[in-house]
Amino acid sequence: MSRPVCPSHVKALRSFNRFYTQRIGVLAPSLASEFSLTEVRVLYELAHRDQPTATELAQDLALDGGYLSRILRRFEGKKWLARAPSPADARQSLLQLTAAGHVAFAPLQQKSREEAAGLLAPLADSGRRQVVNALASVHRLLDPAAAPPATRTALLRDLKPGDLGWVVQQHGEIYATEYKWSQEFEAMVAGIAAGFIKNYQPEWERCWIAELGGDRVGSVFVVRKSRAVAQLRLLILTPQARGLGLGARLTDECLAFARAKGYKKMMLWTNSNLKAARRIYKNRGFKLTASEPYHGFGQKLVGETWELVL
Repeated sequence: MSRPVCPSHVKALRSFNRFYTQRIGVLAPSLASEFSLTEVRVLYELAHRDQPTATELAQDLALDGGYLSRILRRFEGKKWLARAPSPADARQSLLQLTAAGHVAFAPLQQKSREEAAGLLAPLADSGRRQVVNALASVHRLLDPAAAPPATRTALLRDLKPGDLGWVVQQHGEIYATEYKWSQEFEAMVAGIAAGFIKNYQPEWERCWIAELGGDRVGSVFVVRKSRAVAQLRLLILTPQARGLGLGARLTDECLAFARAKGYKKMMLWTNSNLKAARRIYKNRGFKLTASEPYHGFGQKLVGETWELVL
């Protein structure tokens, strides 16, 4: 579903596009002056695909069919391209680079690799990882279906320095954006996070941070409420991590931990308007045990207590 886009966000994206196209030399002569950037990309696709059709290439690369046909004819004239009838559709031809085509493409691919390596070379290892993870995040956000599968596989890990600040920030930003909650909520989360560290009992308490492609995308905490009761707190997912079953997975980790530690009950406090979280709790057998209207975080809300006998 399309939503209105903030003009400052549009400006930021356009600014990055100008920076990046200049940095990778899009405005300068391409990898070899004999080729346009589009021709190099078509060569790349032909070298890495298994006999595509011209229609598939035009669709996937968003190229005009006539323009692509001229490029392909040029490659044929150089003996770089071979065509074979498609058994599925007599109107289509299967395209394949010849040995001469692979020989022509090889130095272009190597030059591209060297230029990419040159961009990363000045960075320390941590900086390179940040760049790669950021690129994976952009890929995942703009085209989730085509993003590399590895970026959609979540890693759950223990708490590290800096994570608590991220947890507080995400709660503040996400709830302000999606629910119009005030900074009172962020302050409350900051207090919970600070209390977790100040009163931490490692034998009885735990935090999980979820990562996708190296980026933090979620969190959940188990806090000792009493000798018999554990409390689930600060479950949150960033928008790009939703729909992957990650909220359920984080909740299941909490339940498994609580049972292994011998807790008799797990409880949590949430709000009636947090529908996705409530579904997770309900599907795992939590029961709504208390409900109370209140005014908080700049909104009229209904606080809820849920409990599960372990």
